[in-house]
Amino acid sequence: MALDQVKEIITNIKQGKIAPVYFLMGEEPYYIDGVSDFIEANILTEEEQGFNQMVFYGRDVSIEDIVSQAKRYPMMADRQVVIVKEAQDLSRTIENLVSYVENPQPTTVLVICYKYKKLDARKKLSKAVKKHGVLMESKKLYENQVPDWIRRVMVGRGYTITPKAAQMLTEFLGNDLSKVNNELEKLQLILKSGEQVTPQVIEENIGISKDFNNFELQSAIATKDVKKAFGIVQYFSNNPKNHPLVMTVALLYSFFSKLLLYHSLSDKSSAPRTLGVNPYFIKEYQEAARNYPMKKVSAIVSVIREVDLKGKGVGASNISQGDLLKEMLVKIFS
Repeated sequence: MALDQVKEIITNIKQGKIAPVYFLMGEEPYYIDGVSDFIEANILTEEEQGFNQMVFYGRDVSIEDIVSQAKRYPMMADRQVVIVKEAQDLSRTIENLVSYVENPQPTTVLVICYKYKKLDARKKLSKAVKKHGVLMESKKLYENQVPDWIRRVMVGRGYTITPKAAQMLTEFLGNDLSKVNNELEKLQLILKSGEQVTPQVIEENIGISKDFNNFELQSAIATKDVKKAFGIVQYFSNNPKNHPLVMTVALLYSFFSKLLLYHSLSDKSSAPRTLGVNPYFIKEYQEAARNYPMKKVSAIVSVIREVDLKGKGVGASNISQGDLLKEMLVKIFS
């Protein structure tokens, strides 16, 4: 996991184990920025940075410019730091870095921020970076991995968070780790060290309703709480911009698809790992499995697909989001 590699890189730097090349690549920019910002702020003192720290942008420089700068000797310091941001703009010529990486200047720390792309592992540059420096791939997290990421981040900062609160944040913010982190930092400002983030805290400080959200709708459907489910859908109907149909449909489709898989498991104890679900939520799948036999779950998946198509204007016109959701609930509960 990228978080573990980031911790390892930062720990090594703090201990003075500094590589001559850091190639930071991948779909998730959060970790790339995190490592780059740490290097920018911590390897050189403020006095040393003036003469020995350079930040370039891929669109403005060539590989030759970067290599020329990297080969310079530091001025009145043990090292110089050269950071290339948005280096993905150099993707056509990035392999030309090979000769430098194979023989890097020992007094230079070269940081390449290669966002949304990754090196071809079969080519020379990837192999050279692995041998002579640090190659970090920052992969985008799947949405079902985000609640655990939130938990780990908060624990690392001296806080705890309930599974439901982590799920609420994920549902509201998705897998954009920068957005999630911004909200977590806001929470840290109002919480004392060691305190727990609860749904109540989320509602009061971030504005996500703890009672009217997709997570609660899923729970109401799973437990066949008809009154609660229709109440949530009515709330969504009155606030369509904050609760887009596509998000609700995607969450319910994922839930019932996993419920199908749950039904098929001979060993239910493996459910958390097989479904990719926090063990805290398995009780919900157990109850849903009792309420909805496999044949009914298959029919519900078809209903959700139909609602998704209608929401996109296929086979229906001028039907409001609220009416589509109510129609869906009627078919689910029938």
